[in-house]
Amino acid sequence: MADIAGKPVGSGHARIPLLGFGTAVFPFTASETMKESILHAIKLGYRHIDAAAIYNSEPPVGEAIAEALGLGLIKSRAELFITSKLWCTDAHPDLVLPALRRTLKNLGLEYLDLYLIHFPVSLKPGSCEVPFEEKDLLPLDFKSVWEAMEECQSLGLSKLIGVSNFSCKKLQDLLVTAKISPAVNQVEMNPLWQQKKLREFCNGKGIHVTAYSPLGGRGTLWGTNRVLDCKVLQEIAQAKGKTVAQICLRWALEQDVSILVKSFNKERIEENLEILDWKLSPEESQKIDDIEQQRGFLAPMFVSEHGPYKSLEDFWDGEL
Repeated sequence: MADIAGKPVGSGHARIPLLGFGTAVFPFTASETMKESILHAIKLGYRHIDAAAIYNSEPPVGEAIAEALGLGLIKSRAELFITSKLWCTDAHPDLVLPALRRTLKNLGLEYLDLYLIHFPVSLKPGSCEVPFEEKDLLPLDFKSVWEAMEECQSLGLSKLIGVSNFSCKKLQDLLVTAKISPAVNQVEMNPLWQQKKLREFCNGKGIHVTAYSPLGGRGTLWGTNRVLDCKVLQEIAQAKGKTVAQICLRWALEQDVSILVKSFNKERIEENLEILDWKLSPEESQKIDDIEQQRGFLAPMFVSEHGPYKSLEDFWDGEL
């Protein structure tokens, strides 16, 4: 079993595993394949499972955890680090706690290790689904929604709370009134979108960064092969006798972040673990550092002339 126990996050003694298993598959539908893949990942040593209300992945994650316990793959639920996310339709002060209770029921758990605000935007309350209509876009009440998240932690329903897809400015806005700082900001990060400014900001505020789409989001609506087709990464991989995916994951690991990888292919699930017993050379790291940068996930669905964000610049605060 791989040693991916992780690093301390938040003000307590919680540790977030360095390598996590993602469950976002579009279209967002639960499946037996998903459950079996999660179970296989746990068997191999993955201990962080990342779910979200919008992914419809909470029930299969819960089933996989129950089966892992039944099979003796883990001795207790405490061995796992389970993350889920508050969808935008529930990003309203009075809906946060009910949404988390629903998530826990879906998972069959008494608590989460980490609960995240999925995006810095709200939607008109209603069914949890995408796509949604532009007219349903609403501004997020940072202060009140975060107070409800803090209540979730105070009640012990989530050990840690955090955010996802937040820019430096939006984090700063949140921190102005927060009594509990976000433990984590989960964001897109890979060699072609390295998030240097955001990581520096988060590091200065004691906020841990978790990287999603470390291979470029292939298989998502917005993802491309830009990362895996990058010539610099291909050359490093060939010289090192590794796959491009392994180079990307090792690079991210060396940036002192935790990583979420998503694959339902058993060989690749195992291959993604094989990044712990070797390092990139300073020259290789510099070559990656010099790669031209471009955000992959632009989130245009949250931009509308009638909504709170009129442009992509607005939504990302210029971090493009």
